[in-house]
Amino acid sequence: MTARLVNGATTACVVLVILVCGAWLLPSAFSYDRYVITGGSMSGTFEKGSIAFEERVPVERLQVGDVITYQPPPDSGTSSLVTHRIVSIRPGEDGRMLLRTKGDANDSKDPWKFSLSGSSQPVVRHTVPYAGYAFIALADRQVRLLLIGAPATVIGLLALRDLVRALRSKRPTAAADVTIPAQVSRRPAPRRTMV
Repeated sequence: MTARLVNGATTACVVLVILVCGAWLLPSAFSYDRYVITGGSMSGTFEKGSIAFEERVPVERLQVGDVITYQPPPDSGTSSLVTHRIVSIRPGEDGRMLLRTKGDANDSKDPWKFSLSGSSQPVVRHTVPYAGYAFIALADRQVRLLLIGAPATVIGLLALRDLVRALRSKRPTAAADVTIPAQVSRRPAPRRTMV
């Protein structure tokens, strides 16, 4: 009964890992980028811990209202990616589009204006709520060690248990119960000669 339960749980875990990996990798086959939302500035539209699936579109197709993930300008004081809604687009002095964004939950626009350097830009198309919390947790070294170390420890202990059981079942029996086969002489039998 216990072995069946362990086998069932192991199979369920393997299937779950395969499904999660497939769900994470499959969107890239359709040219989608994935980002984990780590802040609350877009609350109401999507929450912290969501995964945003984003399609790359040409920069010239961006519109006011699109939600994009981008790296703010170096002088913004923000070193991480930001996922905010475009609130204005106008031509810049250098001819490139100058964008302004705002988080839906924020009271004011972002204090910076910026241009995009690439020819395409990820735009949010779909989000999956709460699915990103697993990836946020995996960013923590101690959580990764626990998730790898705990199953490895269980597997090691189960293997040790099986080894001990195997060694116990192969113990030699008492000396009185052992039958020693008779030795057979390998010397040739004496020849008889007939006279």
